[in-house]
Amino acid sequence: MAVREILKMGDARLLRQAEPVLAFGTPELDALIADMFDTMHAADGVGLAAPQIGVNLQLVIFGFRHNARYPDAPQVPETILINPVLTPLSEEKEEGFEGCLSVPGLRGSVARWTRLHYAGFDRHGAPISREVEHFHARVVQHEVDHLHGILYPMRVTDFSRFGYTEVLFPELGDSDE
Repeated sequence: MAVREILKMGDARLLRQAEPVLAFGTPELDALIADMFDTMHAADGVGLAAPQIGVNLQLVIFGFRHNARYPDAPQVPETILINPVLTPLSEEKEEGFEGCLSVPGLRGSVARWTRLHYAGFDRHGAPISREVEHFHARVVQHEVDHLHGILYPMRVTDFSRFGYTEVLFPELGDSDE
């Protein structure tokens, strides 16, 4: 369909609370989802939330087989998740570096739950329910944060582990988040 502009950190639209999706299976929703996948793939992303393209809805997409920005990450199944609810399955968290298409060129270490359950709906309103861990869990938490107006730098607690990707990870080259 179309590659859309990705909003950058500092744009007030990224700080809003997203509204629930009320109508499933519509041509408008299908077009939005297609645009989100086109945008995510064009930016070599592993996930994208609707607010990142200026659409204030509780809709995230994610998934990849291999991604140059995260070369050691295991694959995550391509998923459309609408009106998500996350439930941690333990108190255990792990630190890991994250980037964001709305925060290009930077990475920061963020603590995330290692295991969680996520629930929501697919594009047709059918329920989704999965238990995931590690990188998959990290990606879902990162994307769902966007629906609550949270960008990953807001979760960084040790700013000695936050910086430019090219400095922190020179092996990734000029990878733009």
